[in-house]
Amino acid sequence: MTVANISEITATSAKGFDDAVAQGIDRANQTLRNVKSAWVKDQEVEIENGKATAYKVTMKVTFVLDD
Repeated sequence: MTVANISEITATSAKGFDDAVAQGIDRANQTLRNVKSAWVKDQEVEIENGKATAYKVTMKVTFVLDD
């Protein structure tokens, strides 16, 4: 039987949403084993002086627990 868990993480990038997702997944893999998927729950753009300065994603990362 396989048992999975979900961890919600937030990642930010100055480059864009794709980079924020990639950074979040890279960071999750440093801490969690058996990462299988990520669902982007929310996206947000931070704005300063009328310009986009940061792209933030909130993801639910699914990982399989060890036996």
